[in-house]
Amino acid sequence: MTREVWPGKPYPRGATFDGTGVNFAVFSQAATRVEVCLFDPQDPSKEVDRFELPAVTDCTWHGYVPGLEPGTLYGLRVHGPYEPQKGNRCNPHKLLVDPYAKALHGVVDWSQPVFGYPLGHEKQDLMRDERDSAAGMPKCVVVSDYFDWGNDRRPDVPWRKTVIYEAHVKGLTMRHPKVPEHQRGTYAGLAHPAVIEHLLKLGVTAVELLPVHEFADDSFLGEKGLSNYWGYNTLCYFAPEQHYASRRTPGAAVNEFKGMVKALHAAGIEVILDVVYNHSCEGNHLGPTLSLKGIDNATYYWLMPDARYYLDFTGCGNSLNVSNPQTARLIVDSLRYWVEEMHVDGFRFDLATVLGRVGKGEFSPNAAFFQIINQDPVLGRVKLIAEPWDVGLGGYQVGGFPAPWREWNGKYRDALRRYWKGDENLAGEVGYRLAGSSDLYQEARRRPQASINFVTAHDGFTLHDLVTYSHKHNEANGEHNRDGADDNQAWNCGVEGETDDPAIISLRERQKRNLLASLFLSQGVPMLVAGDEMGRTQHGNNNAYCQDNELSWVDWDLDERREALLEFTSRLIQFRHRQPVLQRRRFFQGKHIWDSEHKDLTWFRPDGTEMSEDDWGKPFVRSLAFLLGGDAIPTPDERGQRIIGDALLVLLNAHHEPVHFTVPSPAEGSRWVIEFYTADDKLGPDTPVPEGRFELTGRSLAVFRQVSRD
Repeated sequence: MTREVWPGKPYPRGATFDGTGVNFAVFSQAATRVEVCLFDPQDPSKEVDRFELPAVTDCTWHGYVPGLEPGTLYGLRVHGPYEPQKGNRCNPHKLLVDPYAKALHGVVDWSQPVFGYPLGHEKQDLMRDERDSAAGMPKCVVVSDYFDWGNDRRPDVPWRKTVIYEAHVKGLTMRHPKVPEHQRGTYAGLAHPAVIEHLLKLGVTAVELLPVHEFADDSFLGEKGLSNYWGYNTLCYFAPEQHYASRRTPGAAVNEFKGMVKALHAAGIEVILDVVYNHSCEGNHLGPTLSLKGIDNATYYWLMPDARYYLDFTGCGNSLNVSNPQTARLIVDSLRYWVEEMHVDGFRFDLATVLGRVGKGEFSPNAAFFQIINQDPVLGRVKLIAEPWDVGLGGYQVGGFPAPWREWNGKYRDALRRYWKGDENLAGEVGYRLAGSSDLYQEARRRPQASINFVTAHDGFTLHDLVTYSHKHNEANGEHNRDGADDNQAWNCGVEGETDDPAIISLRERQKRNLLASLFLSQGVPMLVAGDEMGRTQHGNNNAYCQDNELSWVDWDLDERREALLEFTSRLIQFRHRQPVLQRRRFFQGKHIWDSEHKDLTWFRPDGTEMSEDDWGKPFVRSLAFLLGGDAIPTPDERGQRIIGDALLVLLNAHHEPVHFTVPSPAEGSRWVIEFYTADDKLGPDTPVPEGRFELTGRSLAVFRQVSRD
């Protein structure tokens, strides 16, 4: 078939349908020519046409094909030098995924010659492989951007009111009994009324979805009968993962994803995407040639002085060179697409330190990428969350990102885990973490909401396993339990694994409540992992990235204990929403504000006296209390009115024995009532507090609220 191909335009990049045809635009500084291959939708392995992009503008190759329609399957072939020693890996025998493709159809078949060099050859990647890889490659799909968004509106939840729920699209719904079987594990399943009802009952305001960008599975996992469940192996930054769509027709995932966002927005819930712009699925110099590597390797990746090899700040074989303007543009274009066309509300950036590496690879908070995001009229107004570390030199950057970025606070996680398992020398550390981590963020004039607080995340133990196992149990991953973190700050409460001992079970349930209560009583933005509110277990596996099965999927069949934990968590989150003193926008000053009855924050020893500098440094301090002044909030509400809420008193006892607390006096005409007591759910809410003293059970937490005596 001979098609008419016009010069077209160099923008927008990718394949764009305008109603009468399709414009193709591909950036490659290394290319000498670029071909587009079309494939039969009924038999995607069959190439039906091929044409060159006839024009090039500023290294962007482009052409327009009249009459081409949505649903067309295509791939790229890039001609140019194959010189790995100089950083060039063009190989027209390898079909490539368009980096700007809006949808993919099919998967990488590792049995096909998808590597740019002949596997097993003595010269390795220095020798070019000339076998055609098309049969083993997914095909790009031309899509139409039309979707009936109706009256969709972004919830635009302020940071101080945000509660994040980290979830996996498939794992959240695969075992949900009320989701129709054909929708389980899909975007449509996540948008099901039964799932949304759970989210609303819980009180979360945003779902943070593990990667939904199209990703490639790993060949070594396939050999073990496993798969890349988490999806941190991106192949295309614009295409939603096709396997999370209930319909498998080419491009169906795009509209189904949009439908999910629309349904969540209608319920007032934001959608945040976990995005992996730090590396791609193409690995190191011995990895496959699937997209960027074959299009313009030296532009998109950090290379060593010997350009054959890759700088690896990620532990995944390669790192995207975001200091290159074209790589930064790819990422920014992708982000803008997901905001403008897919209506998402924010992003959590995996290994985000990579994005700020400049020069010879050092991190800079003034990196061009951060400046681009900050001044962008679209991206500057969405939620931006950094995982502020990578595996490179100087990679741990908690507290080091510029505004308006928020950060996963790994120091919060570690401090709270260690405190509740009874470690020493933690009073000062825990004090900072509960109060918003001013030691990390205040000097840079950032706010408490710069800290994304979490006790667990997808990577590591679940909450239940954190108090049930002291050691990882990753045998199911097929790596002889060598994978996953060894330092988990976990404590099994006396027995490794599940037990019938009622005393240990009681302690474990209390420890879960202690950790959850600490999380939702802290200043900052809390993040809860899907299933932790229901005691989900991975049976001690702290690296379930390859477990696409019931080990990872949320179990919705709840017994009495798990029902009780769900109810407790829901009460906690709803309580947080009602208490403005838990949503402060500025750090505490430790003094009276306006004409407040209490200081904004006061710390007490168990004997009722205020904590001194010496007290904070004592190694055995495991029991302390803090009082939050509900009328000592310096920032006004949206209408400029003074905010007045309840005063709260929180007692914490990480010691294994009971401790008697002298209860500070409430304001005149007021009294304390119990809202939460992790050792006894029968006390609270609104149970009166005995005047003077309160015995706090070993390893427990209590929350008192000040009310009028009237």
